[in-house]
Amino acid sequence: MIKLHLQALSYSHALEDGKFTLHELIDLAADTGWDGIDLEERLFESREIAYTEELKQHALKRGLGIGYIGIRAGFGSGYHGSDEDHLAHMMRWTDVCQQMGIPLLRIIGGDVPEGQTEEEAWPWLAGYMRRIVDYAKTKQVQVGLHNHNHGMFPATGEAIVRMLDEINDPYFVHVLDTGQYRGSPGASGPGRSKGDIDPDYDFYSEIATSLPRAQLVRCKAYKIASGREEWIDYDRIFPMLKQAGFNGIMSIVYEGWEFMPDVDALPIAHSFFREMLRKYDI
Repeated sequence: MIKLHLQALSYSHALEDGKFTLHELIDLAADTGWDGIDLEERLFESREIAYTEELKQHALKRGLGIGYIGIRAGFGSGYHGSDEDHLAHMMRWTDVCQQMGIPLLRIIGGDVPEGQTEEEAWPWLAGYMRRIVDYAKTKQVQVGLHNHNHGMFPATGEAIVRMLDEINDPYFVHVLDTGQYRGSPGASGPGRSKGDIDPDYDFYSEIATSLPRAQLVRCKAYKIASGREEWIDYDRIFPMLKQAGFNGIMSIVYEGWEFMPDVDALPIAHSFFREMLRKYDI
């Protein structure tokens, strides 16, 4: 049975505005009827065990599972310093996953280094993928490769499958994001803005290509005030999920803050995705 999780970053604006803490967001998720919650490292106040243990116990008391911790930015971005610094950052959060009993660390790939093609940069990125997977295995934590565009790679279904096959390890799995393949309305990429659909890519075909390998699916919501998601056609995607036999965690990610505040949109998104699960009997 598919578990419907709230991706905590969906409430990033409310959290940043101090409307509630991460502990209070767990309460809100439980009260709304979500089955679980997925976390991002940027939302944690600390990596100290006293704080993370309290957070874990609070989720358990409210009956919520925690599906993953997500890592911000990718290799080559410089966000956490050098690539070695970024790897060390991932390792530290792998340790947090182990301590909290969270089974998955969600990561994205990398930015193509200046002057290189994606193909030329492939061995560099694959090398780092191997290193984080090798470390995570020692902690019994899986690494989930999240397709992510914004000029990054791997960002197509074919490239995701290629990376999974190249690393070829049960601790290296796929986190599928409906809004982040090349061509998706949420995946801006060079020369494109949020909401654009790249006519050179059929992102529904990209989803179909890597969906059989997905362990967790992140379903994006952008324009949902009407009660239905308007940018992504989930009546095309849910039959794919059923055909693929997907039965894992479905993590709902809201990114339509310009249309409706997160505190108003997320209850609508919860109802919409619950109805889609009933409609397609998955």
